Amino acid sequence: MSYSEKLDLKARYKKSRDKRECDRIKAILLFAEDWSIDRIAQGVLKYPTSIIGHLNDYISSQKTTSDNGGSSGSLTDEQTNQVIRRLSEHTYFHMHEIYRYIEETFDVHYSIPSIHKWLHRNKFSYKQPKGVKGVPHKYDSEKQDDFVEAYETLKEKVADDEPILFMDAVHSTQATKVTSGWIRTGVDKTIETTGSRTRLNIVGAIRLGHSEDTISAQYKTVNGESIIDFFARIKTSYQTNNTIHLVLDGAGYHRSAEVKNKAEELGIQLHYLPPYSPNLNPMERLWKVMNEHARNNRYFATAKDFRWHINNFFDVTLPNIGNTLNSRINDNFQTFEFSS
Repeated sequence: MSYSEKLDLKARYKKSRDKRECDRIKAILLFAEDWSIDRIAQGVLKYPTSIIGHLNDYISSQKTTSDNGGSSGSLTDEQTNQVIRRLSEHTYFHMHEIYRYIEETFDVHYSIPSIHKWLHRNKFSYKQPKGVKGVPHKYDSEKQDDFVEAYETLKEKVADDEPILFMDAVHSTQATKVTSGWIRTGVDKTIETTGSRTRLNIVGAIRLGHSEDTISAQYKTVNGESIIDFFARIKTSYQTNNTIHLVLDGAGYHRSAEVKNKAEELGIQLHYLPPYSPNLNPMERLWKVMNEHARNNRYFATAKDFRWHINNFFDVTLPNIGNTLNSRINDNFQTFEFSS
């Protein structure tokens, strides 16, 4: 945000007598000062989802005014039934998504707390469909602590034009990914599934604080050849004479002599994560955001439909929401105590 934009927003803040608009402006200005979404929400006494909505409004249309007035108006019985049908057919993961649907469909404006009350009043609860299991993983807490210490040292010594990126690959399948969402109490919601084995092999790299500029590419197979191609894409995106630091896992194709030689040729220094450490790679969090917007509880009738939703996330959705993801995709790593 430019200095003149900040001055304009501060002038609007001083002139406005609408507390809701003042809260919006405050959120926008604090976000420009690198406050996290959660910290802003605490500061203005609002839900984080409301803050994300305010920021998206400003990013998309420079909007600072509040035209909802909280719970202004209410849904008719027919509209209520339509919303219930919509939520029964399409599982939403966040209340602000439901807020947007009601606003855009009926021009009825609820606050996020009112949406929360409406959901419970109409017997919706946040729960997970049946059949989902957690997968245990192994890790070495000492090696993870050593990596975090080395990473913090790296951050302190790199120059401004030495970007640090995190890289990872994901193998998303067309099969329906079942996850939690707002579902009516007493209802065991079923999701239509597909037996298709269509899979997209996606390699991505993210620079923290710049989620909207994430580099991604799809490959028939993720191997040494595709990783070398992806390194070239990274170098094209970051035209610098200084070192590009790349954090990645220790997969065999990341450690081959050809891959290491290409990285050195391009001025990319590789920093390997400890084994079993997805918690130390922020790209894992971006895959979760991708799934929320493109895959979760969604049935894909065709492989073409599946590819379209994934591509739309990277081409359209991520550039629009990237500025709001800093509180989710960051280096506040979750570490674990080792237990045998």
